[in-house]
Amino acid sequence: MNRDDFMRFFRDDEKLLELSVCDRVEIFKYILIGSSDFTKELLDEVLSDYGVAHLEVVEVGND
Repeated sequence: MNRDDFMRFFRDDEKLLELSVCDRVEIFKYILIGSSDFTKELLDEVLSDYGVAHLEVVEVGND
C-alpha cells in the first residue's frame, strides 16, 4: 500500500467503519513518530474533538 492508498483509506468514512476499536487504538498508539509529536495543543484538540471534558492536559517545563 502506498501513501496515497493509505491516506485515501483513512479519509473514507465507510472504510473506517471496518476498523474495530482495538484497530483504532493500535493505529493511534503507533502512528506518531516520537515524543516531540505530542504537544499540549494536540492533546487538547483530541480531547475536545472527542468531547472528553473530565480530563485536562497540564504542561510542565523540561528542566
